[in-house]
Amino acid sequence: MFILSLTYVKPNEEADKHMEPHMAWVKEGYAKGWFQASGRKVPRTGGVILSLGTRAEIEAYVATDPFTVYGICEYEITEVAITTANTGLEMLKG
Repeated sequence: MFILSLTYVKPNEEADKHMEPHMAWVKEGYAKGWFQASGRKVPRTGGVILSLGTRAEIEAYVATDPFTVYGICEYEITEVAITTANTGLEMLKG
């Protein structure tokens, strides 16, 4: 499993201009079966996505995010070897 941590490097107003295509990109990540959960950071300094897939797939897909293309955020990709999960979350275990 991967934790994708997005941190805005431009103001929220700039992120808002690209939010619609970014959210379409997020929805496509869900449709591909890679994304499992996502949301904004509080306070709003970026977001977090929980993802499955290979590192190569995820890195390539992150490069196509409109937020990446337009320099809105930087991504930190952390791989986690989940060994224990609550009922219903077994798919997160590697």
